[in-house]
Amino acid sequence: MTMSSKIEKTSGTPEHIAIIMDGNGRWASRRGNPRVFGHNAGMKALKEIVKACPDLGVGFLTVYAFSTENWKRPQDEVQGIFRLMVKYIESELAELHKNNVKVGVIGDWSAIPAEAGVKLQDALKTTKDNTGLVFTIALNYGGRRELTEAFRKLAAERLADGVTPEALESIDEEAVSAYLNTAGLPDPDLIIRTGGEQRLSNFLLWQCAYSEFIFTDVLWPDFGREELENCIEEFRRRHRRYGGL
Repeated sequence: MTMSSKIEKTSGTPEHIAIIMDGNGRWASRRGNPRVFGHNAGMKALKEIVKACPDLGVGFLTVYAFSTENWKRPQDEVQGIFRLMVKYIESELAELHKNNVKVGVIGDWSAIPAEAGVKLQDALKTTKDNTGLVFTIALNYGGRRELTEAFRKLAAERLADGVTPEALESIDEEAVSAYLNTAGLPDPDLIIRTGGEQRLSNFLLWQCAYSEFIFTDVLWPDFGREELENCIEEFRRRHRRYGGL
């Protein structure tokens, strides 16, 4: 895998793309294979998208890898997903680092299997000073839980300072954003969901306030550079008003 280490943003290109990677299981089932076969194919698709983003001028990529609700899936599938995560980091970390990609994680990933946690720590430590594509993995992530935790932390801070009218008035959008998992990241300009479903599934609920949405029937393992370029072209055709005219 090779990619440009310097991101050159072009006019109309979304700075931050977030992707709900859906359709791995259906992709595998249509081929008569176990669902984990589709997750393996999905990892290959992810490699291509990470490679394409810097070339296309995208500075931030966030992917929904595992939600707080995904624990409800069969145990063998969950275990297979985390084994593939270990495999992905082992095979790609050196190349990601070489190409100046900075890896981040959002969500409560303390609950994931130990081996996967160790590999993620390696990825974070190895790439922490990189200045190219910021590649963030949403892992054991849920938007409602993120907001609940942010409000708890914010309330605890205000209580420690003494609850006064001034303290309460200081709670604004910026203050809330500072306590989210995504603090320091720009809100996504474009959210893509593959696989034909048209919902957010508890993903970046606060951050998506002014995101553009694209829902595609393409299953995630079949989503490659061409599909990403098509989504970016569609984004460029839209007029973002942010509540204005």
